[in-house]
Amino acid sequence: MTLKQYTPEEPISSIATALAPAALGIVRVSGKGSIELVSKVFSRPKALQKALGNTIVYGWIINNSGGKKARIDEVMCFVYRGPKSFTGEDMVEISCHGGPAVVTAIQNLLLRSGFRQANRGEYTFRAFINGKTDLTKAEAIKEIIDSHTDVSRSHAAGRLAGSLFEEINSIKKLIIDTLAAIEVEIEYPEDEETIAETFDRADIEKARDGLQILVDSWQGEKLYQDGARVVLAGRTNAGKSSLFNAILKEERAIVSDIEGTTRDWLESWAGINGIPVRLFDTAGLRETQDKIEAQGVELTKNLACDADIVLYLVDITRGLDKDDKEFIGNCKEPLVLVWTKIDKPFVGVAEQEKEEKETKECKAKKASVKVSSKTGEGMNKLFDEISKILTAGIATERQQAGLGSVRQKDAVASALECVKHSLLSADDNYTLDAVVQDLEDALDALGEVTGDVTPDDVLGSIFENFCVGK
Repeated sequence: MTLKQYTPEEPISSIATALAPAALGIVRVSGKGSIELVSKVFSRPKALQKALGNTIVYGWIINNSGGKKARIDEVMCFVYRGPKSFTGEDMVEISCHGGPAVVTAIQNLLLRSGFRQANRGEYTFRAFINGKTDLTKAEAIKEIIDSHTDVSRSHAAGRLAGSLFEEINSIKKLIIDTLAAIEVEIEYPEDEETIAETFDRADIEKARDGLQILVDSWQGEKLYQDGARVVLAGRTNAGKSSLFNAILKEERAIVSDIEGTTRDWLESWAGINGIPVRLFDTAGLRETQDKIEAQGVELTKNLACDADIVLYLVDITRGLDKDDKEFIGNCKEPLVLVWTKIDKPFVGVAEQEKEEKETKECKAKKASVKVSSKTGEGMNKLFDEISKILTAGIATERQQAGLGSVRQKDAVASALECVKHSLLSADDNYTLDAVVQDLEDALDALGEVTGDVTPDDVLGSIFENFCVGK
């Protein structure tokens, strides 16, 4: 969707809830004359037309086609009048019963009554162009919808509340104030010499530091948005499926003492200390003549090569063998050695001493944790080890929400380079005009973040990824 495809104030309609049986469904409309258009299919048209903004009107959706009035559903119409609405236009949200047939019938009736099917993200798009939101808040809406953990949702909520917008604006003010001071110097020069100490560079340095902090925040925000790939690997009967179920807190994988039970990989989202992870349960590593199981073993190796972390499981009652040691030694991805089944007793003291020796040898190269999927012992230590590896070198303790998309990161990084170059220009005694150009370029880049300066194709790429009805 681009500005060229957008018709200002054109009445649009869409189903805003999932097409699945539910208690309630919502059909949303927006645009010029939208309240009047809905009233034509509403049992109480005058009440709807006279309704004040932010009020609710009870009635029925009526199909008047064919000269007969047929009731479709009993509804509540939430009325919003522009500019005090999400889109800044007149809006109605029809709350009906949540059966797919019901909401579809209402939507089809509205489309026959003068509304156009809304494009993906068009409601948020209209909110943006009508000045109801900026791009950082608009993108945060989709982030909240897509969030997998409370932490990722909280970060997105901070951006939706305006924390990033305010931070960008404070940096822009520092640059604007500096530009104003330079413009005065250009208009009223005391002499014809160039730069050196003709303006206070403290604000530019403060802007540079603020931009650097924002750029540094991206890796942490990306982790909480996109998540990490965590692969469970190990020999057959090492306890991979049991650990998979324990992390998910549900019985997703079949657990059996029979070797080769897991032949293909299972995948599910999970939250580990607030970090969303795609967790993979894989086939046990062993030599096998079974072609299907052999293919599963190869898939396990391929998944491990593409993992952010490999959890290599070893049954503590069986210990390490040469294949385990070979895999651990050759693994180039971050690996945590997970000793499983610690709830089971050792046969004797010799086995315990052997396990302690093997753990000590491996721990010199890899992190090591002991767990019991049955009792939960050691699980918190495992989660701490995973999050420690994933967040190593990443700033994750910011009080304010950081950057929320690659687009934002690229624009802020561009602004940072321009600000840095302006300081170099001043140090190298370039003309004031050169510094002004750098700072104006920085403002343009920051304008792309909030939407003050945004090409049509960028707008299209942002909103076309939204769901219909948002």
